[in-house]
Amino acid sequence: MSERDERTFVMVKPDGVQRGLIGEIVSRFEDRGLQLVAGKFMQIDEELAHEHYGEHEGKPFFEGLVEFITSGPVFAMVWEGTDATRQVRKMVGETDPAESAPGTIRGDFGLDLGHNVIHASDHEDPGANEREIDLFFDDEELVDYDLDASTWVYEDVDE
Repeated sequence: MSERDERTFVMVKPDGVQRGLIGEIVSRFEDRGLQLVAGKFMQIDEELAHEHYGEHEGKPFFEGLVEFITSGPVFAMVWEGTDATRQVRKMVGETDPAESAPGTIRGDFGLDLGHNVIHASDHEDPGANEREIDLFFDDEELVDYDLDASTWVYEDVDE
């Protein structure tokens, strides 16, 4: 990972998995030039769901979040690139798909706030990306490698 790169957490939620959107979503991030450094198809248990959504505990919708995210498998990923967390959030769109622009993942595939297809770390919450990566992945699951296409995505500022 270069010094200008950042890693961020993304998860295709149970509705996105059930609708067969994993490949489309992965392709969008790859097309943008981001680099996949970890991915795992998994079933989230209640304990992990409570940790992941901990900031919402006590709110009226908390139990519904936990019930939904544990209702089926998810595809958890870590993406890397320059300003990755902000870039991914722009691609994902607003939490409410009705407020998301066409061309964003939620704008193209979501209609309902409760079934909005994807989760991405919040770029306005410093450290959220690292916290979420640590919740879902061990260090040895993150793969460092050179992506040959990166020379065609990023300008070489060292010259």
